[in-house]
Amino acid sequence: MRRLLLLVLLALLTGPVLAKGLKPLTPRPVPQLTLPALDGGRFDFRQLRGKVVLVNFWATWCPPCRHEMPSMQRLNDKLAGRPFAILGVNVGETPAQVNAFLKLVPVSFPIVLDEKGRHLEAWQVFAFPTSYLVDKQGRIRYGLFGSIEWDEPEAVQVIERLLAE
Repeated sequence: MRRLLLLVLLALLTGPVLAKGLKPLTPRPVPQLTLPALDGGRFDFRQLRGKVVLVNFWATWCPPCRHEMPSMQRLNDKLAGRPFAILGVNVGETPAQVNAFLKLVPVSFPIVLDEKGRHLEAWQVFAFPTSYLVDKQGRIRYGLFGSIEWDEPEAVQVIERLLAE
């Protein structure tokens, strides 16, 4: 019985939550974010100004992070050609670890590396995955601590509202 309860609890903690877990936040400017890009060079968040951006802090060892990654790619495909971007911020891992994961779960959106976790405090990341929706003016508007299916209608509606602003 104890083992069953532990398995149920584990499933609840590692499974996706509904998009209603996406919480509106008091708008605040995006903290500085300049990091090495997985594909080389440096990435500066200011490059995304004028777009709605889904910023996702994740790690390959995190089951909910791994679970939601395909839905982020589907969302990226669905909103292609619109002023929308996804930025994956991998925390605490080497390029080799991230590349090994991305061979199994390929994505076309940029991945940046915060190997030392230096941006976690400024972005208020306390668990993985943590995601934020940033508006076209560069303000954090929604946050989620946990995973969701990003291409589900509820999440897409929130993003569509930000795109319409």
